[in-house]
Amino acid sequence: MRVRAEISLYPLHCSDLTEPIWQFVELLKANRLKVEIGSMSTLVTGDSQVVFENLKKAFDRLAAEYKVVMAVKISNACPEVGDDKQVL
Repeated sequence: MRVRAEISLYPLHCSDLTEPIWQFVELLKANRLKVEIGSMSTLVTGDSQVVFENLKKAFDRLAAEYKVVMAVKISNACPEVGDDKQVL
């Protein structure tokens, strides 16, 4: 099943906040996921198993180096950007 996840990553106790966020995004992009970067969150679209597995891998990798908080919302009812279908 295809899902869409909205992810916000918050590095803590870190002088450069952008480095861990970009590392996280690059990890997701490398794994068969559609990644759309926003100003406050990132949208990731793909097969549910791939999304869940790669969110865990990316979080584990970042958490080994940084203190981070990851907030995630996942839906199987959100159409992809540009879809003509509307979900009511």
